[in-house]
Amino acid sequence: MLSVYSRIGLNASKPLLFRPALIRGFKTIPQPPGFIVGTVNDAYVPPPPHKLEGSLHWTSERIVTIGMLPLVLSPLITGGSTMIDSSMSALLLYHCFAGFQSCIIDYIPKRVYGVYHTYAMYLLTLGTGLAGYGVYQIETKEGGVSQIISKLWKEKV
Repeated sequence: MLSVYSRIGLNASKPLLFRPALIRGFKTIPQPPGFIVGTVNDAYVPPPPHKLEGSLHWTSERIVTIGMLPLVLSPLITGGSTMIDSSMSALLLYHCFAGFQSCIIDYIPKRVYGVYHTYAMYLLTLGTGLAGYGVYQIETKEGGVSQIISKLWKEKV
């Protein structure tokens, strides 16, 4: 019986690890077995610290997430204001950007996919810029996100 890989033209001598990537059509950067570089006796060389990565990045995500809570609840209690609405929209946009950036870093790693990782990051930045322009248009022409939500709420009830 022919296997799925031989039916689509893949050679059985290719390692199992790279078959899913070949099926999808992406060329991956060859990895060492087990993704381990060096030997057991080599000393660990940590990556150089970067101010936009690591703990500062994690801390800024948590501060934004906690800071969004009162901004989301305040229009429900006091009504909407432009400053609160704009702040909430900007923090929500950053929150989404940071979440998608983490997904790209986790699932499209640069060491495996190379240039596709860079393309994904550029697309994320472009999408965030377009969404920021959309938020600006909503804030200036529609009266803000809280106004749109209140209009939808009145139509439903």
